[in-house]
Amino acid sequence: MKSKAVAVVPTYNERDNIKSVVDCLLSSSGDVDVLVVDDNSPDGTGKFADELAKKHAEVNVLHRKKKDGLGRAYCDGFSWALERSYEFMLEMDGDFSHDPKDIPKFLEAAQEADLVIGSRYRDGIRVINWPLNRLVLSLCAAKYVQIITGMPFTDPTGGFKCFRRSALEIIDLDRVRSNGYSFQIELTHQVWRRGLKVSEVPIIFTDRFQGSSKMSPAIIREALVIVWQLWFRNGFRRKPSTNSGSILTWGFADDRK
Repeated sequence: MKSKAVAVVPTYNERDNIKSVVDCLLSSSGDVDVLVVDDNSPDGTGKFADELAKKHAEVNVLHRKKKDGLGRAYCDGFSWALERSYEFMLEMDGDFSHDPKDIPKFLEAAQEADLVIGSRYRDGIRVINWPLNRLVLSLCAAKYVQIITGMPFTDPTGGFKCFRRSALEIIDLDRVRSNGYSFQIELTHQVWRRGLKVSEVPIIFTDRFQGSSKMSPAIIREALVIVWQLWFRNGFRRKPSTNSGSILTWGFADDRK
């Protein structure tokens, strides 16, 4: 292992994008390794990623047997990274929605934060190629999460993040079951409610030009419900707990270590 940081990139039918994403990661993100987490893509993304790994020592591939949700893919990727002593774990999409050139500013911010969130809405709206209804849905979701959970972040559903190792070590990743938007909300909440430092950096989000979105009504419904469960789990508080022992576990498996 050469780097202290690894970018975890889940894939499912991303063969058209993965080479360009990996090339851009290696050329523009500094000293960062890459982990492709492939859910047995029918289009051969996993096999293609294996070929990239043979050419680049910084590239690794984790094969999962089936499509099992974005959240589980990230959790498996984080577990892989924790076993290999990386200090910083980034999560990002494999379709160029997230720009690898932004990674250095994430790592800079992570020197003084436990979690860094890439925000599409900090100091203005920075979204390209989204229809108005999708943008409104995202903005309303962010406000919904803020009101119910108390988390003050402008983009709690965003999927471009950098976790410090110590932040992920307090979470039992095997017991995280949420996916999609709700996964992003839950992991941010688990870090925030323990009083750890969470920072936001502005990013430009560009919706995919190739392939299809993984958004679905089920993902939206899950996100609507989970914020209430998180509020309950935090003892009906809308601020970080000063006593981790008072965190409730109803509706979730206990993630405390």
